[in-house]
Amino acid sequence: MKGINPPSLQLPYPDNMEIISLPDCSKIKLLQDNIASVINLRKSIRSYQQIAISLSELSYLLWCMQGVKEVVSDIATKRTVPSAGARHALETTLLVNRVDGLKPGLYRYLSLEHQLGIFKIDNYISDEIVKASFGQDLIKKSAVTFIWTAVIYRMKWRYGERSYRYIFLDAGHVAQNLYLSAESIGCGVCSIAAFSDDEMNRILKLDGKEQFVIYMAAAGKKKM
Repeated sequence: MKGINPPSLQLPYPDNMEIISLPDCSKIKLLQDNIASVINLRKSIRSYQQIAISLSELSYLLWCMQGVKEVVSDIATKRTVPSAGARHALETTLLVNRVDGLKPGLYRYLSLEHQLGIFKIDNYISDEIVKASFGQDLIKKSAVTFIWTAVIYRMKWRYGERSYRYIFLDAGHVAQNLYLSAESIGCGVCSIAAFSDDEMNRILKLDGKEQFVIYMAAAGKKKM
């Protein structure tokens, strides 16, 4: 209403960032496709098989959580989850432990392109994140742990101070889509809200004000 240009729909990334294309997930084989059953079976699972998930499975989970269905005039995006005013002010970082074809480390989900960008290859970064999460070792034992960060101005551009309510609601929508989509391919999830804000922001090189870690979730193959 004030004529202020909207913020970018996605944070920029370096030109030299190594990019990994994600497989088309539209034909992935679902172990459970009855939505009532998926909802009924869904529960938090903190113990996983120590095996890798496939890149196609990772692609499917990312699409279900934050997949972009439409870009509206470079002002908003329509995605697979609801967001206040279609602002979608969350970015997704992945701690990869066991994903076929990916080295352990931190990756960034580029939702507009449905690709991954390599943030940091590091066999021991999971130890830092476990420590920052008060010793929750399910993070290290997961196949992948999703870390959602808020880009708060993307929401404040429209909603001002009320954005701090909406951003937490948005995080809940994303996490629930992860729970349900993971259940449909035989994976378990446990969301994580207990972590040191300062330490997690430091690890991801965030300022803690304009960008900050808001929620996390570990995922991996369920034990049979």
